[in-house]
Amino acid sequence: MEPEKKKGGASVALRWLTAIILMPIVLLFVWFGGWAAFVAITAVVVLGLYELSTMLRHAGYRPLLWVSLGLALLFLVAAMFPLHQLLILEIGIAVLLMLSFCCFYFRKNLDGALVDWALTLASALYLGWPMSFFLLLRGMQPGRVIPLMVPAGTWWLLVTLLGVWGFDAAAFFAGRYFGRHKLAPTISPAKTWEGVLGGLILSVIASLLCTVVPLGVPWYVAILLGICIGVFATLGDLAESLLKRQTRVKDSGQIMPGHGGMLDRIDSLLFAIMVVFIFAQFFVK
Repeated sequence: MEPEKKKGGASVALRWLTAIILMPIVLLFVWFGGWAAFVAITAVVVLGLYELSTMLRHAGYRPLLWVSLGLALLFLVAAMFPLHQLLILEIGIAVLLMLSFCCFYFRKNLDGALVDWALTLASALYLGWPMSFFLLLRGMQPGRVIPLMVPAGTWWLLVTLLGVWGFDAAAFFAGRYFGRHKLAPTISPAKTWEGVLGGLILSVIASLLCTVVPLGVPWYVAILLGICIGVFATLGDLAESLLKRQTRVKDSGQIMPGHGGMLDRIDSLLFAIMVVFIFAQFFVK
């Protein structure tokens, strides 16, 4: 029992160390925004899609990684040109839709070809589409230290990141010490209702701090936003857990000590960012 406790403690310490190193780097890209953020988001999407493709191949599927990358990058590029976003998406999706089918015409064995085609497009939709909302929310306006100027887009990303990070941390410890009732035992046995309730406290606090004064959001709306961030962060986490169950892998990768792969780190953000984007549309001046 003692070695297990030590191993668990070491894992938590490694998890925190990785987070402490990576969080300032992420916040730096949030501060600069624009094309710097585009480069960072692109790197995350490329790595995430590679991990997802590897997971699917482990389960016997053969999606076309390069088509998934092309569609995901299309979403990101379109987000950088909001005035022409619809046109870029219309043309790009039409071309990739036709190309994606053509790529399967020359397979010697057509068994499972339609499933692989669907997974090729779904992979880009699962990762590239939500990540494009980070770029849409942040915008091109850079932050300034002198005079102090924090763009509205920065605050919206901060509420997303801090809300999800706070939720994950509080949910982890609340579930670890007080968890009794399983949330979704067939998908993620470790998650509990007590963990979710504990996580909601920090996601609501983050929402209040980042939106009420900086963005003029009413406090009751900020509380609702904080609850939604926690709820959809949980749903995003469960979505990736379902993927891992279906592909029979424990972690999406090993690139982040204590966290697993890139997908393991961003799964909660994928659904939360879309909810924040919807909220933001009602407060963009």
